[in-house]
Amino acid sequence: MNAAPHLFWITSRAAGGAALLLASASVALGLMMSSKRKSANVRDLRAIHEALSLTTLAMVALHGLSLLGDSFLNPGLAGIAIPFVGAYRPIWTGIGIIAGYGLAVLGLTYYMRDRIGAARWRRLHRLTAVFWLAAIGHTIGAGSDSAQVWFLAISGAMVIPAALLLALRWLGRAGAAAGTPHGEAVEPLPNG
Repeated sequence: MNAAPHLFWITSRAAGGAALLLASASVALGLMMSSKRKSANVRDLRAIHEALSLTTLAMVALHGLSLLGDSFLNPGLAGIAIPFVGAYRPIWTGIGIIAGYGLAVLGLTYYMRDRIGAARWRRLHRLTAVFWLAAIGHTIGAGSDSAQVWFLAISGAMVIPAALLLALRWLGRAGAAAGTPHGEAVEPLPNG
Protein backbone atom coordinates (compact mmCIF):
# COMPACT_ATOMS: atom_id res chain seq x y z
CA MET A 1 0.00 0.00 0.00
CA ASN A 2 1.31 3.42 -0.94
CA ALA A 3 0.98 5.45 2.25
CA ALA A 4 1.48 8.87 0.65
CA PRO A 5 -2.15 9.47 -0.41
CA HIS A 6 -3.32 8.36 3.03
CA LEU A 7 -0.65 10.12 5.10
CA PHE A 8 -3.03 12.49 6.89
CA TRP A 9 -5.56 9.76 7.65
CA ILE A 10 -2.82 7.41 8.93
CA THR A 11 -1.39 10.24 11.03
CA SER A 12 -4.81 10.95 12.52
CA ARG A 13 -5.37 7.26 13.32
CA ALA A 14 -1.97 6.96 14.97
CA ALA A 15 -2.39 10.18 16.95
CA GLY A 16 -5.90 9.20 18.08
CA GLY A 17 -4.73 5.79 19.24
CA ALA A 18 -1.74 7.33 21.00
CA ALA A 19 -4.00 9.90 22.67
CA LEU A 20 -6.26 7.15 24.03
CA LEU A 21 -3.32 5.16 25.39
CA LEU A 22 -1.65 8.23 26.93
CA ALA A 23 -4.92 9.46 28.45
CA SER A 24 -5.57 6.02 29.92
CA ALA A 25 -2.10 5.93 31.47
CA SER A 26 -2.59 9.46 32.82
CA VAL A 27 -6.00 8.61 34.31
CA ALA A 28 -4.62 5.45 35.91
CA LEU A 29 -1.62 7.28 37.34
CA GLY A 30 -3.79 10.14 38.58
CA LEU A 31 -6.10 7.70 40.34
CA MET A 32 -3.14 5.93 41.95
CA MET A 33 -1.60 9.24 43.04
CA SER A 34 -4.83 10.39 44.67
CA SER A 35 -5.61 7.09 46.35
CA LYS A 36 -5.73 6.98 50.12
CA ARG A 37 -3.65 3.80 49.93
CA LYS A 38 -0.84 5.34 47.89
CA SER A 39 2.77 4.68 48.69
CA ALA A 40 5.44 7.35 48.98
CA ASN A 41 6.77 6.34 45.56
CA VAL A 42 3.47 7.09 43.81
CA ARG A 43 3.31 10.63 45.18
CA ASP A 44 6.54 11.46 43.38
CA LEU A 45 5.05 10.71 39.96
CA ARG A 46 3.38 14.09 39.42
CA ALA A 47 5.86 15.06 36.68
CA ILE A 48 5.10 11.86 34.76
CA HIS A 49 1.34 12.43 35.16
CA GLU A 50 1.77 15.99 33.87
CA ALA A 51 3.90 14.83 30.91
CA LEU A 52 1.35 12.14 30.01
CA SER A 53 -1.46 14.70 30.18
CA LEU A 54 0.30 17.29 28.04
CA THR A 55 1.37 14.68 25.50
CA THR A 56 -2.23 13.45 25.38
CA LEU A 57 -3.38 16.98 24.51
CA ALA A 58 -0.72 17.24 21.79
CA MET A 59 -1.88 13.93 20.30
CA VAL A 60 -5.53 15.02 20.45
CA ALA A 61 -4.60 18.21 18.56
CA LEU A 62 -2.61 16.23 15.98
CA HIS A 63 -5.49 13.74 15.67
CA GLY A 64 -7.91 16.49 14.68
CA LEU A 65 -5.61 18.83 12.77
CA SER A 66 -4.14 16.11 10.56
CA LEU A 67 -7.63 15.43 9.22
CA LEU A 68 -7.58 18.88 7.62
CA GLY A 69 -5.20 17.40 5.03
CA ASP A 70 -7.24 14.25 4.43
CA SER A 71 -8.73 14.48 0.94
CA PHE A 72 -11.20 11.63 1.54
CA LEU A 73 -12.90 12.87 4.72
CA ASN A 74 -12.20 16.54 4.01
CA PRO A 75 -13.88 17.66 7.25
CA GLY A 76 -12.86 21.31 7.11
CA LEU A 77 -12.17 23.37 10.20
CA ALA A 78 -15.82 23.27 11.32
CA GLY A 79 -15.83 19.47 11.06
CA ILE A 80 -12.96 19.12 13.51
CA ALA A 81 -13.82 22.04 15.80
CA ILE A 82 -17.61 22.11 16.12
CA PRO A 83 -19.31 19.03 17.58
CA PHE A 84 -21.87 17.14 15.47
CA VAL A 85 -21.44 19.10 12.20
CA GLY A 86 -19.07 16.74 10.37
CA ALA A 87 -20.37 14.22 7.85
CA TYR A 88 -18.38 11.25 9.18
CA ARG A 89 -20.22 9.55 12.06
CA PRO A 90 -21.34 12.93 13.43
CA ILE A 91 -22.57 11.73 16.83
CA TRP A 92 -19.36 9.87 17.70
CA THR A 93 -17.15 12.53 16.17
CA GLY A 94 -19.03 15.21 18.11
CA ILE A 95 -18.55 13.25 21.33
CA GLY A 96 -14.83 13.08 20.52
CA ILE A 97 -14.62 16.83 19.94
CA ILE A 98 -16.37 17.50 23.26
CA ALA A 99 -14.06 15.01 24.99
CA GLY A 100 -11.02 16.74 23.49
CA TYR A 101 -12.18 20.16 24.67
CA GLY A 102 -13.04 18.80 28.11
CA LEU A 103 -9.68 17.09 28.55
CA ALA A 104 -7.88 20.24 27.40
CA VAL A 105 -9.76 22.59 29.72
CA LEU A 106 -9.53 20.30 32.74
CA GLY A 107 -5.92 19.38 32.08
CA LEU A 108 -4.87 22.99 31.79
CA THR A 109 -6.69 24.01 34.99
CA TYR A 110 -3.73 22.46 36.81
CA TYR A 111 -1.80 25.61 35.96
CA MET A 112 -4.54 27.75 37.54
CA ARG A 113 -4.76 25.88 40.85
CA ASP A 114 -3.46 28.84 42.81
CA ARG A 115 -6.13 31.08 41.29
CA ILE A 116 -9.11 28.78 41.63
CA GLY A 117 -8.06 27.03 44.84
CA ALA A 118 -6.88 23.48 45.35
CA ALA A 119 -10.26 22.18 46.58
CA ARG A 120 -12.16 23.61 43.59
CA TRP A 121 -9.47 22.35 41.23
CA ARG A 122 -9.75 18.83 42.69
CA ARG A 123 -13.53 18.85 42.19
CA LEU A 124 -13.12 20.03 38.59
CA HIS A 125 -10.30 17.59 37.91
CA ARG A 126 -12.57 14.66 38.85
CA LEU A 127 -14.58 15.42 35.71
CA THR A 128 -11.58 14.29 33.67
CA ALA A 129 -12.87 10.73 34.00
CA VAL A 130 -16.13 11.68 32.26
CA PHE A 131 -14.29 13.12 29.27
CA TRP A 132 -11.90 10.14 29.19
CA LEU A 133 -14.92 7.81 29.04
CA ALA A 134 -16.38 9.98 26.26
CA ALA A 135 -13.08 9.63 24.38
CA ILE A 136 -13.37 5.85 24.69
CA GLY A 137 -16.90 6.09 23.28
CA HIS A 138 -15.58 8.22 20.41
CA THR A 139 -12.89 5.65 19.70
CA ILE A 140 -15.37 2.78 19.61
CA GLY A 141 -17.99 4.67 17.60
CA ALA A 142 -15.83 6.60 15.14
CA GLY A 143 -12.49 4.79 15.14
CA SER A 144 -11.72 2.98 11.91
CA ASP A 145 -9.58 0.46 13.82
CA SER A 146 -11.95 -0.08 16.75
CA ALA A 147 -13.04 -3.54 15.54
CA GLN A 148 -9.51 -4.77 14.81
CA VAL A 149 -8.19 -7.40 17.23
CA TRP A 150 -4.74 -5.78 17.41
CA PHE A 151 -6.27 -2.41 18.33
CA LEU A 152 -8.61 -3.93 20.91
CA ALA A 153 -5.70 -5.81 22.51
CA ILE A 154 -3.44 -2.76 22.74
CA SER A 155 -6.21 -0.41 23.85
CA GLY A 156 -7.63 -2.92 26.29
CA ALA A 157 -4.24 -3.34 27.93
CA MET A 158 -4.31 0.37 28.86
CA VAL A 159 -8.02 1.17 29.12
CA ILE A 160 -9.15 -1.80 31.22
CA PRO A 161 -6.74 -1.24 34.16
CA ALA A 162 -7.58 2.48 34.24
CA ALA A 163 -11.31 1.70 34.05
CA LEU A 164 -10.98 -0.79 36.92
CA LEU A 165 -9.19 1.80 39.06
CA LEU A 166 -11.93 4.31 38.23
CA ALA A 167 -14.67 1.81 39.10
CA LEU A 168 -12.98 1.02 42.41
CA ARG A 169 -12.75 4.75 43.16
CA TRP A 170 -16.41 5.35 42.35
CA LEU A 171 -17.55 2.27 44.27
CA GLY A 172 -15.40 3.28 47.24
CA ARG A 173 -16.89 6.77 47.28
CA ALA A 174 -20.41 5.42 46.99
CA GLY A 175 -19.76 2.98 49.84
CA ALA A 176 -18.24 5.67 52.05
CA ALA A 177 -21.15 8.04 51.45
CA ALA A 178 -23.82 5.39 51.91
CA GLY A 179 -23.58 5.43 55.71
CA THR A 180 -24.78 9.02 56.14
CA PRO A 181 -28.25 10.40 55.44
CA HIS A 182 -26.94 13.19 53.22
CA GLY A 183 -23.85 11.48 51.76
CA GLU A 184 -21.32 13.49 53.76
CA ALA A 185 -17.92 12.03 54.46
CA VAL A 186 -17.63 10.73 58.00
CA GLU A 187 -14.50 11.77 59.87
CA PRO A 188 -13.30 9.39 62.58
CA LEU A 189 -13.21 10.76 66.12
CA PRO A 190 -9.73 11.39 67.45
CA ASN A 191 -8.53 8.97 70.11
CA GLY A 192 -7.94 10.46 73.47
